[in-house]
Amino acid sequence: MNTQLDEIPVARRLTPSAPPQWGGPLVLVTLLASISVMGVAVFLRLNQDMYSFSPSLVAPLPQPGADGRLLGHFSYPIAQEGDLVEVAPGHRLHGDAAAGFLAMQKAAAADGVRLQLLSAFRDQETQHNLFFPVMVERGQQPEERAQVSAPPGYSEHHTGYALDLGDAYHPELDLEPDFEKSDAFAWLQQHAHRYHFRLSFPAHNHQGVAYEPWHWRWEGSIQALELFEQARRFNATT
Repeated sequence: MNTQLDEIPVARRLTPSAPPQWGGPLVLVTLLASISVMGVAVFLRLNQDMYSFSPSLVAPLPQPGADGRLLGHFSYPIAQEGDLVEVAPGHRLHGDAAAGFLAMQKAAAADGVRLQLLSAFRDQETQHNLFFPVMVERGQQPEERAQVSAPPGYSEHHTGYALDLGDAYHPELDLEPDFEKSDAFAWLQQHAHRYHFRLSFPAHNHQGVAYEPWHWRWEGSIQALELFEQARRFNATT
């Protein structure tokens, strides 16, 4: 984005025939106020440009491979709005996955474990903002960014069947590999399959995605099984 500072008028230098008359304190105060306002405007424009996302700074993504993966991730369709339900403030899941999650969350609570929903459905725009601007801010290459975040169009979160979980008693472990040391993760390892949830990216997964003990997907319907069949088969046979 251009600063467009050239649109700010430049004061013309005049050579008066007589010394300037300031007209008293009121005029001086008005002049100082005008200079202050213009200075703030310039600062805001420069500050906005500094933190704006510029597509020209983004390294181009490669083409998907023969197996359909882009930087390790398979492509997924965006869930239909009518299929999504809110399961927590600001978080939606596919209706089938929502029922499974709420039942699992209730069972965990009965065992003294509080599963905290951190992230659920994401549309393409949200995933884009998680991928490209953060990549530029951190000075990463696409391959590096894709280790921890899928490119837009390639996130399991698009389906409405995937979610990120934390331990409400240990928020410092949110979205960290050390989440595996929490009571919540230990509970999920033992019980998540009963509610049709599977860990998407275990350690040393064949997709080459970083270990995410907090990321789980629901596979309790034919539609969900079909969506994740390619990823499941790839990780099982490679």
